[in-house]
Amino acid sequence: MAEAPLLEVSGLVAGYGGVEVLRGVELSIDEGEIVAVLGSNGAGKSTLNNNISGLYRPFAGSIRFAGKQIGGRAPSGIVADGLIQVPEGRRIFPNLTVRENLELGSYRRARPRRAQNLERVETIFPRLAERFRQKAGTLSGGEQQMLAIGRGLMAEPRLLILDEPSLGLSPLLVEEMFTLIARLNAQEGLAILLVEQNVLQSLEIAGRAYVLENGAITLSGPAAELIDNAELRRSYLGI
Repeated sequence: MAEAPLLEVSGLVAGYGGVEVLRGVELSIDEGEIVAVLGSNGAGKSTLNNNISGLYRPFAGSIRFAGKQIGGRAPSGIVADGLIQVPEGRRIFPNLTVRENLELGSYRRARPRRAQNLERVETIFPRLAERFRQKAGTLSGGEQQMLAIGRGLMAEPRLLILDEPSLGLSPLLVEEMFTLIARLNAQEGLAILLVEQNVLQSLEIAGRAYVLENGAITLSGPAAELIDNAELRRSYLGI
């Protein structure tokens, strides 16, 4: 019998104040997979993330993580199970040091292994190790994004949701960020749900992808096939 997906979203209807944003969304991700959710601003990507993470309660549908129903559960319980979101805009604490920000990442999960995980994050992000005592608000945009991801890793995630990790970065740093995401997956075996507007680079590192438009999945399949899809290339790449 086939193993159940690590995350399975079925018939998800969700929104705000009674207004539907997501309409019947279906997606899944297996252990060790990178899956991309692609879409422009206003497509419903953040609404999807926030419902999976427990920040909002779905109107209808099912969200299962590691075999458990998590739709409508408290975010703290979802984090404790190992589903960690790195939110859009980094959301670091600017007046705390780099080290203090990282330590907060293990507040709800993996606290007994905080010291080991700090060493692990230092190895992955040597630039952060050089700035442990520096206020997080003084870091560059790229360094702040590294800090946000490092904070997520402190919780020893089973699934890491990255919401627009390339947003606001220079082209060189965008390239570096996607290389890092691919390396985290390859070296750590970490399942990653990559939620992005950067279609081409997301498809280059993902195994599978979904295209979200106006709250509904309009395309899905292996990334290698979608990258050659004429409709997607016309809509998102302008070619």
